[in-house]
Amino acid sequence: AEDDVHFEIDSLTGDLFLSKELDYETASHFLLQVLIKDYNNNPPQNNTAFLSIDVEDQNDHSPYFQDDFVVIGIEENVPVGTLVYTFNAKDGDGSFLNSKIHYSLEMSSTGENPFLIHPLDGTLTTAFPLDREITRSVILTVSAADQAINMTHRRLDSLAAKILILDVNDNSPSFTSSPLSCVVEDVELGFLVHHIIAKDPDEGRNGQVTYHILAGNENKAFVLDKITGLLTTAQLLDREIQEHYSLTIMAVDEGSPALSATQVITIIVLDVNDEIPIFLKQLYETTVHENQDPGEFVIKVEAVDRDAGMNSLLQYEILPGADEEKFKINSDNGELITTASLDRETQEFFSIKGSPSRSSTAQLRLTVLDENDHNPLFAKTQYQISVREDLEEGSDILDIFASDEDAGLNGQVTYSLIDDTSGAFAINSVTGSIVTTKALDRETKSQYTFRVVASDCSTYLPRSTTVSVVVHVDDVNDNDPIFLENPVRAFIPAEAPVNETVATVRAEDVDQGSNGDVVFSLIVAETVFQIDAKTGNIILLEPLASKNFSTQLLVTASDQGISPRTATAMVIIFTEEQEEEISFTHSLYEAVVPENSEAGGH
Repeated sequence: AEDDVHFEIDSLTGDLFLSKELDYETASHFLLQVLIKDYNNNPPQNNTAFLSIDVEDQNDHSPYFQDDFVVIGIEENVPVGTLVYTFNAKDGDGSFLNSKIHYSLEMSSTGENPFLIHPLDGTLTTAFPLDREITRSVILTVSAADQAINMTHRRLDSLAAKILILDVNDNSPSFTSSPLSCVVEDVELGFLVHHIIAKDPDEGRNGQVTYHILAGNENKAFVLDKITGLLTTAQLLDREIQEHYSLTIMAVDEGSPALSATQVITIIVLDVNDEIPIFLKQLYETTVHENQDPGEFVIKVEAVDRDAGMNSLLQYEILPGADEEKFKINSDNGELITTASLDRETQEFFSIKGSPSRSSTAQLRLTVLDENDHNPLFAKTQYQISVREDLEEGSDILDIFASDEDAGLNGQVTYSLIDDTSGAFAINSVTGSIVTTKALDRETKSQYTFRVVASDCSTYLPRSTTVSVVVHVDDVNDNDPIFLENPVRAFIPAEAPVNETVATVRAEDVDQGSNGDVVFSLIVAETVFQIDAKTGNIILLEPLASKNFSTQLLVTASDQGISPRTATAMVIIFTEEQEEEISFTHSLYEAVVPENSEAGGH
């Protein structure tokens, strides 16, 4: 073909010329047939010659790899000298040296290259043991260079190779968390006690760690999350029952076969002031005399606390109270003494308690022995009472009471009367009840004043107190009105004018108030005379009928009591010329009156 013509010849001179660039790799040898025509002869003579041309190779092709970048995986536990990969570069040059490939290796990072490449056949092998946990991957630059004689004419190509070192489960988990943990005893359920951490440098499941409690958790006090390693409380802790725990923890990876490690974790339960001090006795009893000097030893109390350290150190105090200042307790040893002279009647019982943060109480029943240092005390400074004068003999009119704060005979009270009561009253020496001893009469004595003595029964220097009692006798309507004059004689002139007072009656009633207020009335109504109810004045209403006039008027005097009492009087009225002689109808009057008849009965 015309395109394949690489040579031209000068038909006259026979010079051979290149008409096209030669390519050794396309055609390394040419055999040319040269036709020679001799025109000197006639006819011309033809002759043929063969020309053999060898094309010499020039290094005009670079070695080349099929890929620019390769990724190769190799397990980390392979032995030294293991074939990793075979590189194969091509070179288009024809001659031996121009196409002979020489391989070389460079590592992108610093450090010792764990791989080795054979310079002729391109095999990549391990030169040192591999460890993925130290070097996960290596970036290599692999170069392929031809071997042209003239080194300046040598050509090369390179590619990047990433060697991934594949993991093998060759590492056991390793604990990095502390083997010691502390937790206070009052934490809630689910409280995080410790975060257990174990590292496994292997990759994937080979480095995935789970956690398990092997021993020390027999009472199920803790629970361990096998994934996170979080150790939490599953039960309430109590330092006073168990002060520490030793848990054997296993960390195991997910490799095949699995590798594991164990660690003993010590958990110290820290004390919290959660125990109440307990007194050795719940009730302490003792006695001390009253009126002793301050500093008198009373008793020593003692308590214990199961807590530890400062939480078990106790401080003793007296509970707040009105008289707490009368005692002092040694805050360290619990000895109780007085700080003032005691008065049994003021305070008998005291309590003590433990430390301010957590406390316990015990009752101290302190009996203060009595001395007769109190007088009987009446409820009032004076008693006043009103009674009816018609009370029967022996009636209870008043209950007197006096208290004595002392104890026993020193506080037992008896009662007596002093001053003259005219024999009208007496008192019960035990109960203090005052009674009448005779019938009372207000009109004779309307008020009694006397004193009551309350004395204790002490056998040594008894003490006493007096109180005044005033008894008012209230009036009862037990007296009739009494006319000051009966009969009443009145002389009037026959020419006495109308509305003139012709006579006056007078009556008295010794009762009091309305019982003693007297009003007057005529028993028989009159047209000639009328009587003024209040004054007792008898008034002439019309002129007298004759000069020899005389009459008898019956006048009633009544008090104003609820059951009025009355009296009757006769008023004789006559003119001066006529004086009527008064005479009884009978010389003897006889009547029968039943016993127990009411006063004022007719």
